[in-house]
Amino acid sequence: MTELARVGLFAELPGETLTKLADRMKREEVAAGTVVIREGEPGDRFYVLLSGVAGVSQTSIGDRRVLRAGEFFGEVAVAMHISRTATVTAMTPCLIASCDTATFDELVRPLFADDGEPGSG
Repeated sequence: MTELARVGLFAELPGETLTKLADRMKREEVAAGTVVIREGEPGDRFYVLLSGVAGVSQTSIGDRRVLRAGEFFGEVAVAMHISRTATVTAMTPCLIASCDTATFDELVRPLFADDGEPGSG
């Protein structure tokens, strides 16, 4: 939960909501070079990068940006029920947390109503 509290997107969440989100998120360590999400695949999870560095790329334009700890990705496909719009690959060993669509819809989606800065994917 402490790790999630450091994520800017979640800064305004009440403690009870943050605890609920932390309980439902799956933590996973991924090795450098691992593709976490792939452009064009179905998107059913939202991700937060807790540690490490990951690269975002798109087939049409190549490398797009670098994600660092505290940033998130995968919200576009989950929110819009579309295929992934980008590929995210771990550039270093990473610790990620993710949640399913139901948890996203209940606890995370409302945060985007006030935030005009989507991540990737």
